[in-house]
Order: sequence, then structure tokens, then C-alpha cells
Amino acid sequence: MTTTTLDLDIGGMTCAACVGRVERGLKKVDGVQDASVNLATERASVTFDPALTSAAELVQRVTDTGYEARTADLSFPVEGMTCAACVGRVERALKKTDGVLEASVNLATERASVTYLPGATSPAALKEAVRGAGYGVPDEAAQAQGKEALSRLETERARKAGEIAALRRAVTFSAAFSVPLLLIAMLPMLWPALDMWLMDSVGMRTLNVIMLALAAPVQFGPGRRFYRTGWAALRHRSPDMNTLVMLGTSAAFGYSLLVTLAPGLFPPGSAHVYYEASGVVITLILLGKLFEAIAKGRSSEAMRTLLALQPNVARVQRGAEVVEVASDDVRVGDLVLVRAGERLPVDGEVTEGRSYVDESMLTGESVPVEKSAGSRVTGGTVNGTGALSFRATGVGADTALSRIIRMVEDAQASRPPIQGLADRVVAVFVPVVLVIAALTFLSWLLLGGEGALANALIHTVAVLIIACPCAMGLATPVSIMVGSGKAAQLGVLFRTGAALEGLGRANVIALDKTGTVTQGRPEVTDVVLAEGSPLDRDELLRLTAAAESSSEHPLARAIERAALLLPLPSRERAGVRGKVSDDPAQSFAATDFQAIPGYGLRATVEGRRLEVGAARFMAQLGLSLGALETQANALAERSRTPVFVAVDGVLSGLIGVADPVRAGSAQAIRTLQSQGAEVALITGDARATAQAVAAEVGVSRVLAEVLPEGKADAVAELQAGGRTVAFVGDGINDAPALARADVGVAIGTGTDVAVETADVILMSGDLRGVPNAVALSRATLRNIRVNLFWAFAYNIVLIPVAAGVLSAWNLNLSPVLAAAAMGLSSVFVLTNALRLRGFRPPLAPNAHQDGEMAAMRQEVPA
Repeated sequence: MTTTTLDLDIGGMTCAACVGRVERGLKKVDGVQDASVNLATERASVTFDPALTSAAELVQRVTDTGYEARTADLSFPVEGMTCAACVGRVERALKKTDGVLEASVNLATERASVTYLPGATSPAALKEAVRGAGYGVPDEAAQAQGKEALSRLETERARKAGEIAALRRAVTFSAAFSVPLLLIAMLPMLWPALDMWLMDSVGMRTLNVIMLALAAPVQFGPGRRFYRTGWAALRHRSPDMNTLVMLGTSAAFGYSLLVTLAPGLFPPGSAHVYYEASGVVITLILLGKLFEAIAKGRSSEAMRTLLALQPNVARVQRGAEVVEVASDDVRVGDLVLVRAGERLPVDGEVTEGRSYVDESMLTGESVPVEKSAGSRVTGGTVNGTGALSFRATGVGADTALSRIIRMVEDAQASRPPIQGLADRVVAVFVPVVLVIAALTFLSWLLLGGEGALANALIHTVAVLIIACPCAMGLATPVSIMVGSGKAAQLGVLFRTGAALEGLGRANVIALDKTGTVTQGRPEVTDVVLAEGSPLDRDELLRLTAAAESSSEHPLARAIERAALLLPLPSRERAGVRGKVSDDPAQSFAATDFQAIPGYGLRATVEGRRLEVGAARFMAQLGLSLGALETQANALAERSRTPVFVAVDGVLSGLIGVADPVRAGSAQAIRTLQSQGAEVALITGDARATAQAVAAEVGVSRVLAEVLPEGKADAVAELQAGGRTVAFVGDGINDAPALARADVGVAIGTGTDVAVETADVILMSGDLRGVPNAVALSRATLRNIRVNLFWAFAYNIVLIPVAAGVLSAWNLNLSPVLAAAAMGLSSVFVLTNALRLRGFRPPLAPNAHQDGEMAAMRQEVPA
């Protein structure tokens, strides 16, 4: 069965109950395997079988549930159509694109009109679908300079701005009626003389009619939104925050309306109106929603920063001309030109020019990176003082920036384990509140004495208003949203919310050695001949380099680089002619190559059989190390890896290779230990070598001589006793351990396999990103716990007060104060989460030496 995942932008959700209702509605659709909804991002991620359902059916289900699945419209020209068959072909290509709901093509105007889900596809993908069908899409961006459809960033900003503007208008309208309503209701209570004057000159009945005239526009104007969604929720037997507001304000308004129209129906002392309760409550709730929308907009600032990294326009060589096109319209293979100081629009490979590129927004590294012909460049980074020309290799959704944005969005949309507590509570919270409200009404009605009906109404309305579960629904997702966005700014990518939570809980950090703690670019330090060996040192090195030419192990590259530094005659005998090749693997010749994972390799060079590898390989071959064992141990004590070489079945010597420790590794490990984590080193190297490196960086626990398939078992060993283990690695052989660990952390400069397997990715190769990520994870977890505590405590404390449990001590909570408190609880949760934007990592990458920095800043010729 083939499944696909679709993202929907959902409008109208206000609390955790809304989230649950949308999820349940989507999961009931045939073919849907999973649905996850995030209140903070207002997005739903749905995994479904496209053979059983469609995007349009999912959108319809969201609509039927009482919410809005936001869509976007796009119109663009299409070239090359000649008949109705062309129109049908273009329409079919567009309709096959994920997220397209409707597509129509007009042959006369030569334009395509598409309705699509902005979270599932993009204008660039739609145009590419048309090109894939064999038709052209003229570059309107170059002709119209920004008159094309809004970019995703602009669309999101426009939607948020529209939402805030609509709420501001609703608040202003409500306040214009509610403020005089509140003054008419409250001032006579505070000023008895005014009360007497009003009764004598205006009369109670006339005052009630005036207040009705002021309350009705609020109740059925801005308050209509609560009826629309609240009634839909009640009809689906899933009451939410809107339902509570609808019931509470309707009760107050309906009771007051009856008192106004038929006061004789009520017992003496109970014919009071509460128009101010309904009007002011709606106004205050809308004001809280306005503050909430503004705060939520700020919480997505990190994502907007990432989206803003890609420039809108790119300069591309098309034929003999240089033209400006929209970045989305750059194609793979295009030659892109970038001036000094400009931001790179897409990924590519430099063909001409030399410059330094600031990659700090993607990697967190503050030092610019030199780029010249052959260098890889990433879209979104900033060019320095030189001009660059590069060939586009990644465009649209295939750029590194797009993948990073997608990963951050996935993390923000996912549900961490800690969210489970809030979900379980919210699932029963609103029904329980309705029961409490009913019991409150009955209790006051039966036991309230004089004015029982009025008191029952007031306390019931207060319970309904105070219990809106907005804060509970926002407590976790908004912290995850801000935390993951901040992490992206620091060069740390969390794939899921569970990874963000899990890293903070890790009490053991296991580190791969090569390429993680060390630079992963070892160098030859020693060449030692066996006693009686017929070879000299140069010949042993060149033969070994030739044998290693087909190996992918980092030690092989070190030996090859050392051989390239041999005097010219030795290099020529090794197969190097003239200028040294940039690719050492092309400089040597070997046949019958065979890699033996975890042991070494076997190859034939110039008719000689070479076996190269670790001591255990020599033992497997039945060769005695002899005096070389002492030499090997001495090298290992100095952090050098001994590589034994046997020629034609005779042990001929060994080569010592050292892999320098990365700058900052020791500092990172000390910081992790100060954070309370146990740090362990896992490596396939000899124990003495591993111990030497461990001593240099301050690690006490070492698991050495671990074969690639044994790294996952080593992680399992560290997990004994229920400990949470995070494993940090960068190589292909680290993938099983990354998958086995509770949290896998990949060095972003490592292999694709490691990056794809990991839960957390450090965009730079600096190990100091690990304690930074741990610190941010723990800060986010603390933030979530504070949010959940206040969200729950607020309801636990104030619901009894609203119900009138403390009335004997004259401690009551009016509906107006309840509405204000409810709005403030959501604003508090959002404001607390926004504090994560000010997070400061415990470590920052060290800058290079001043001389190097000065060289980078100087003007570089194009």
C-alpha cells in the first residue's frame, strides 16, 4: 500500500478540544492512517492512502467538522498549447500534483488557474508540473517584478496580518458598545445618587431596553463566531472553548432578554439583567484572542527568518543574456551569477570566481567559508566581497534550505510525549466542565435562597467562561515551535518534538571518535619497518597507498596524501605522472581489491599481494607481530593508530596515523559533564589509541575495538538500567547506533546515511553544538512544564471560585473577571514560551585567529 503525507493549514481552532475534534474527524476518513494537528502552527499532517481518499475529501471533512482548511489560488500563463488535447494534458498534470484541489486551463487566454493547499505544494511545483507535461511557463517575475502570486512568506504574513486586523476590528466594535454598557450597569451600583436619579428620570424598564440595544450588536455581531464554531462542536458531541463561551454568554443574554420583555415571570428579587456580562465577556475574550494572535505571530519569527533567507530574484545566464528570474523559476543546470554581498538563491557548484561565504544562518558558524571553482554553495547563505558564478544543482524543494525548513516544520507539527498528559486531560475536560456548570446551577437554584436564580445564572456563566482550555492546548506546541525555531538559528535541527524532548532527558552521551571527536582527516606520523624487511620506508608507503586507493576509510586518504609528498621518483613508481592529481584515488593502481570490514583490506600491487589492517587482521592471517607490537603500543599511547602491512604474506612494517582532535571537542565534553551527563567514547580503534584520545578530551568511559555492527550493541549496553542514551556520529557505520540510541545526533558534515538516520542534526561539524542542543532541549522542557503547571493550576484553583464555593467568605468571580482571567492565561503561556527566543547557548564556536579573519575580510578578486 502506497501512502502519502499531506499538510493542511487549519483555521478556526481555538483550544485543545478543537485539535482533538479535527484529528478525530480526519481519522474517520477512509484511507487515513494517521492525523496530527498542531494548535500553535495551525496545521494538520495527514498520512493517507491516495487510492482510497483525496486531498479534496480531507478538506471537505475539515469543513464538515466546523473548521476551515485554507486554500490558495494561483493563475499563470502556459506556452505551447494548440488544441483541447493540450488543455487536457496540462490539467491532468496539475491535478496529479499533491495538494491540488482544482485546476482549469483556458486555451484562449493561455492561462492556468489552480486552487491548491499551500502547505502541500508551491507555485514552483505547479509550474514544474506544467513543464514536465511538455509546455512552457513564461517568466512573469522578470517582466512584472513582484506582481506574481505572493510568496509563501508573504502569504503567511498577509494571513496573520489579516487575522490580527479582523480581531482588532471586532474588539473595537465590541468595545464601542460594551464600555457604555458596563458604565450603565456598574456606575449606579458605585454611586447611589446616580442610581436614584436614573430610576426616577429614566426607569428600570427603559434602562433595560437601552442595555439590550447595546448588548445585541455585540452578541450577534463579533459574538457570532462563537455560535458558528461552538454549535458545530456541540453537534459533533465534542464541545470546545467556543461551546463554553456560546453557552455562557447566551445564558446571560437570554435570561436578561426575558427579564426585559416579561419581568413578571420571575420571582421577586430575581428580575435583574446581566447584559454587561455577555457583552463585556465577548469583548474581553476577543481582546485575549487578539493578544494571542500577536504573540503567536512572534512565536513563528524563527521560521519567518528561515523563509526570508531565500531571495526572491536570481540572476541567471540564459543564452547570451543575463536575466532576472524568480528564485522558484531557477532550473537545475542554470548558470547563476552572484555579486558581492548578495544572498545565494539556490544550491550549486562554483564554476568561476573566488569569495568567502557567510553560512552562519544555516550552520551557526560565525567564520565565513572560502569558496572557489568546484566548491559547493548553499542557497540562503551570503556572498562576501568576491563575485561568484555557479551551476544550480538544487532548486525549489530540493535546496538544503527548503529541506531544513521542512524539517523544522515537521518538528513543530509533531507531538512530543509530554503532550500526552495535556491531551488526556483535555479529552475529558470540557465535558466535565459542563457537568460542573450544571451542578453549580442546580446547587444555587436549590440552596441559594433569595436571588437563587440570579446567583445560579451568574456562577454558572462564570464556570463556563473560566474553564476555556485555550492555555492547555497552547502549553506544549507553542514551546516546541519557539524552541525548534531557535535551534535552527543555532544550526541545530530537531526532526521531531520527541527528539527535542528526548535529548533533554539523555543522561548518557555516547560519542563516535573518528570524524566526531576528531577531525576525521588523519595524517601519517610514522613509518616503521619490520626487522629484516627488504623494503625501504618510501616503498612501503607507496605500496600501501596503492593498495588503499580503492578504500573509503579515512586512514586510506591519509596514507595516500603522505605518498603524494614522496620525492618525485617514488611517486612516479607509484603511478603518479607530472602534476599531482587532486583526487589521490586516481593516482595509484591496485587490482583484486577486497575490503574486510572491521579488519582491513587485501589487494595486489605490481604483482605483490598486500594485506593492510589492524593487529587483529594480522592475527587472523597467522602473522606474529614480534617487535612491531612494542612499536605499535608506543604509537597507540600517543593517540596514533597503527596500520600493519604484510607483503606477500610477510609482515613488513607498520604506519602510524593520527587523527587530530577537533577544536572544541574537549570543551564540549567538559560542558556535557557539567550538565550532569556521562560521556562515553565508542570506536573501532585499538584500545590504547582510544584511551589516548579519551584522556586528551577528558572521557573516562571507553568502548574500543567495536566493529561496525557492534556499535548498536554498545549503545544497548549503555542503555542498561533504563538510562537514556544519545549517540553522536557522522559515518555510514554509525547509522545502526544512531537508530538504536534513544536520540541519534548526526554531525551535519557527515555522510547522508548518518544524517538521514539521526533524530537531531548539527549543521556544522563542531561538537560544541551537542551541549548547546542539550541546553536548549532542557530549557524547552522546563518551559513546557511551567506552561502546563499554570494551565492546569489556573483551572483547578479558579473553577471552584467561579462556582461559588468561597461565597461564604465573599470571594466570588464574576463572568467579566472570569473572561479576563481566561484571556490572560493564554497570553501568559504564549509570553512564557517566547522567552525561549532569548536563549543563549552555553558554548559558541571559536573564531579563527585574527590573521585568518583579516584575510577573509579583505577584498577577494572575482
